[in-house]
Amino acid sequence: MLSRLLTPALLVVSTIAAPAAKRTTHNDFSCRSTTHPNPVVLMHGLGATYYEDINELDVYLQAQDYCTFSITYGEFVEEFPYVGGLEHIAVSAPTLASFIQQVQTETGASKVDLVGHSEGAFMALYVPKFEEGVASIIDHSFAIAPPTHGTTFAKLWSIAILLGNITETVVTNILDTFGCPACADLVTNGTAVERLNEGQITQPGITYTILISKDDELVTPPTTAFVDEPGVRNLYVQDFCPLDTVGHIGEAYDANVWAIVDNTLSGSDAGPEECSFGAPGR
Repeated sequence: MLSRLLTPALLVVSTIAAPAAKRTTHNDFSCRSTTHPNPVVLMHGLGATYYEDINELDVYLQAQDYCTFSITYGEFVEEFPYVGGLEHIAVSAPTLASFIQQVQTETGASKVDLVGHSEGAFMALYVPKFEEGVASIIDHSFAIAPPTHGTTFAKLWSIAILLGNITETVVTNILDTFGCPACADLVTNGTAVERLNEGQITQPGITYTILISKDDELVTPPTTAFVDEPGVRNLYVQDFCPLDTVGHIGEAYDANVWAIVDNTLSGSDAGPEECSFGAPGR
């Protein structure tokens, strides 16, 4: 989310950490991996797209021999097709559910893994709970900095102002025309937050991991990301890399985060073999 807020120098830090990808084709349904049989559906954050926010994590996972898939969800398609994640959570969730089911069907996999960042991380918890037929095909749900219990989301209403390759003027027009329904859903006491937290969040058969930085400045306080239910693995980036001061936006671009995702989906509780230092964006 908001990858253009990262400075070029800091972008280089996290890009260098990722090896060259084996595959670059987007949504290659013919992809099969003997190393990682579960296809991975990646879900972007508020105001982002599949090619911004989770794009470098996508490249990294492909280089580790994962089959990855993603779409832009929650966009106002006819008027503004280049910005996602702004629609109401209840509108976006069925779109993601259909795509997850499509990935499972077309790849022939028995299970699918979910990895989301920010709003996409919230979706990794929300969609299996509420969308019929999804929970039974999910193996692991990995949520990076989800606003699970709502948040003040410091200056949330302005975080969609600089989004990817479009201009501030265009984004401002979007917000002036439609507002940001997802923003209202995800703040403290938001409709989607209250619905998610009514009853148990986790679903039988799914392994859950929540990861956030202690220095996250949008999901505040960071503990609001965690799911306090049996079997959920709640982690800080700093549990493995104490000197990593990565912020909310940078968590999608952080090589330490990528390694934790990779290890977790591979069945390991380990952190990075070697921590990368510096905060790739906030």
